[in-house]
Amino acid sequence: MAEIIGVIERLWRYPVKSTGGERLDSVEVDERGLAGDRLYAVRDSTGRIGSGKNTRRFRRMDGLLRLGSRLGNRLTAPELLDPLGRPVPDPNAFLAAYLQRDGVELAREDTVSHFDHLPVSVLSTATLDWIRAALPDTVVDERRFRPNILLRTPPGTAPFVEDGWFGRPAGVPGGLTLTFVQAGRRCVMSGTAQPGLPHAPEILKMLTQAHDARLAALATVARPGHLRVGDPLTLA
Repeated sequence: MAEIIGVIERLWRYPVKSTGGERLDSVEVDERGLAGDRLYAVRDSTGRIGSGKNTRRFRRMDGLLRLGSRLGNRLTAPELLDPLGRPVPDPNAFLAAYLQRDGVELAREDTVSHFDHLPVSVLSTATLDWIRAALPDTVVDERRFRPNILLRTPPGTAPFVEDGWFGRPAGVPGGLTLTFVQAGRRCVMSGTAQPGLPHAPEILKMLTQAHDARLAALATVARPGHLRVGDPLTLA
């Protein structure tokens, strides 16, 4: 039986991985995800991608979250924004000086995806409001968790409601269909400082204790289409 689980309250796209994103009113979505999302990343001279963590593929580059990025209506190269929100005329030169690293560049995705896991992330307001209540002295905002979709859920919805969506498809009017697969695994970026949001390591600590550092629902795109703020999301 179909069930409306919420209404899209905000849409977010992050043109350059690990930088601040841009709010959208609507966006096209294909099998890769939201058009232009994480299409670029900061890459170092060894080919590793700038992130908030160190792995075989990613290199921790402190300060990226203080930067912003936007595509607007173009899906060519994004604008990189400095910590004051000003467009940077020469992104590669700026990144080298800002990060104090030689050989870094703004690189478009090639054959390897820039996503950590799956292409679309959905966070409910029920879960976000629960985190705010659990950490009343912390500035909690969805930007800390970098969802593509913030979903306004009905009053009384339990926190971590996203866990009940896994393995099920969900759609919006017009035909776009997502398939929820798994929870997102949180890292230190949840508490990393960014414009308007101070350093807050207590967020990751609390999420680890309360929900094994899992948050939101990650999805694949089963049927491409269009997303708009105000669209209801219906779970099959």
